[in-house]
Amino acid sequence: MVSTALASTLARRNIHYGWVVVAATFLTMLVTAGAMGAPGVLIKPLQDEFGWETSQISSALAVRLLLFGLMGPFSAAFMNYFGVRKVIVFAMVLISSGFVGSLFMTEIWQLLLLWGIVVGLGTGLTAMVLAATVSARWFTKHRGLVVGMLSASSATGQLVFLPLMAQLTESYGWRATVFFVCGMILLAALVVLAFMRDRPSDLNLPSFGEEHVTPPPARTGGLLTMLAAPIVVLREISKTSTFWILFATFFICGLSTNGLIQTHFVTLCGDFGILPVAAASVLAVMGIFDFFGTIGSGWLSDRFDNRWLLFWYYGLRGLSLLYLPFSDFSFYGLSIFAVFYGLDWIATVPPTVKLAAERFGKEKVGIVFGWVFTGHQLGAATAAYGAGLSRTELQSYLPAFFIAGAFCLLASILAITLKKSGLAAPATSAAH
Repeated sequence: MVSTALASTLARRNIHYGWVVVAATFLTMLVTAGAMGAPGVLIKPLQDEFGWETSQISSALAVRLLLFGLMGPFSAAFMNYFGVRKVIVFAMVLISSGFVGSLFMTEIWQLLLLWGIVVGLGTGLTAMVLAATVSARWFTKHRGLVVGMLSASSATGQLVFLPLMAQLTESYGWRATVFFVCGMILLAALVVLAFMRDRPSDLNLPSFGEEHVTPPPARTGGLLTMLAAPIVVLREISKTSTFWILFATFFICGLSTNGLIQTHFVTLCGDFGILPVAAASVLAVMGIFDFFGTIGSGWLSDRFDNRWLLFWYYGLRGLSLLYLPFSDFSFYGLSIFAVFYGLDWIATVPPTVKLAAERFGKEKVGIVFGWVFTGHQLGAATAAYGAGLSRTELQSYLPAFFIAGAFCLLASILAITLKKSGLAAPATSAAH
């Protein structure tokens, strides 16, 4: 097998195969995040072709974001039962099916089905839970850095591809962007099939930072037990204040990032006379700064109190959102916003994953973080629909930005209310 031979070659050079798995995961999350971000540049073309209102399109995008989050804990359970590689490939098939089907849609319910439900389910299988699962299984040392790298790929994919997709849409129509997304997904699926492995023990390797090979945990129960595991875990962790604080802060994280900026920023800029390609370029700048900011956050999360990291990240994000309506949407004003907002677009993920792993255990972290991420996407869905409704009813997106900024300041306060010492983790019997 390619992976076995490559693992042997890398071992002779003292390079752990876990970094290959990180690279394959990075590409997967980059591409699927690009698919998640694509509708952000397609709202106006869909309005022009079909006559749909912003609130109607936003409802489909809100469903997509909601399912993207709700799939998180079940995605972790699927990965534990079926294996990471099979789940990723199945997700790729779902996403591409949703986009290909949209080439033939003519009614708003079809948008809701294809981009809301099908794409939402597919992207939910490869969400941040994938980063938490891969980092926990393959790395003991540098785990925070790995989470930062993979989190950065997700946010960067949402933003960096946007200028190209906006240009394709402007020059050749929105269907050209759909073909582009499907091509990226096919490439990523081939890489995953060739190089992804579920655990280090599959290649007779220890996780990075350990000396001994750890066998996979014994599977207990069948498919129904696997499907019930996220519910059992939720019942256990819902008794702790740690979970609810992480859930609430991540709700606000989603409210202030992909539900608001990713979904509506291009259209917001259009309201101020900025063309889609230029607006998407601002998002790409955010993605570049986010890449370095999130990797830096992973590095910091291995060294400093993660509660205080979250305090600063949410606080600075809130101030940047409150600043945006006063930026006059000039090149200079948007550049300042892009830098400061971009640096912590998703820098909150590594500290949140670290806190979840420390307090609930590394074998359970995938499902626990899945439920925390559900909060993120509930917030994202709220902002996706709420901001669209604001523009439809009030003829302005700006109230949504003021609300999101205020909530971020609240999240910064909530983060430091976490107890410094870890709580006793609930029983782990249902984690697998």
